[in-house]
Amino acid sequence: MSETDKHPEDRKTVIITGASRGIGHYTARLFLERGWNIITCSREDTPEACKREPKWTCHIPTDLGDDASIQNFIDEARKALDGAPLHALVNNAGMSPKTPYKERLGVLNGDLDAWHEVFELNFFAPLKLSRGFASDLHKGKGAIVNITSIAGHYIHPFAGSAYSISKTALSGLTREMANEFAELDVRVNAVAPGEIETEMVGPEYDLLIPRIPLQRMGTPADVAGTVFYLCSEDSQYVTGTEVWVTGGQHLF
Repeated sequence: MSETDKHPEDRKTVIITGASRGIGHYTARLFLERGWNIITCSREDTPEACKREPKWTCHIPTDLGDDASIQNFIDEARKALDGAPLHALVNNAGMSPKTPYKERLGVLNGDLDAWHEVFELNFFAPLKLSRGFASDLHKGKGAIVNITSIAGHYIHPFAGSAYSISKTALSGLTREMANEFAELDVRVNAVAPGEIETEMVGPEYDLLIPRIPLQRMGTPADVAGTVFYLCSEDSQYVTGTEVWVTGGQHLF
């Protein structure tokens, strides 16, 4: 029986952060197509078309840089679960701010308050949410997928230092979580996208295409499919892994 054929109470449930646009929204749409129930959060509301999806269980506007807002999201999501297991958590929300002059936020020129804001969203929010939903994931023998970045492994010409280092830290957190969450029968992996066509990417990114062996930028669909695989039973013996979705860009 496919996921879409299952009775509502038998369907799996995923929580996805940053789901109002880009990779997060496309990932949510893919899980919907595969018959999963969806719980999402973002600072923005979801598009009207998504609100009409019956399996989009609920969307909870949330500021993941604020502890009280995170706790409210955990509480409201658990109410929506109503005691049912959680099968996947996708920590997708992230930010990569620039200076007022649109320059990369560097080590020497970066405002430290901005650094704190980046780390709160890109690193600490995934940690806090993974802790907060640990028992629900244990009940579902679920999976966690953290969205890292190619910028966490190389000096990137456009992504700022704060963003890059926060993603490096998230890669390390993924390994530590995989080790500890294994005791709960929960798998933890990461997906590291390269240059993906989203709102975060400007025309200057076209300069990077010659360094991509597949000679094109990626799409949110390229990332979403990998995320779904890591949340599915097809990857039940995969944990502690960071999967590159870069078109081969990470080879250089």
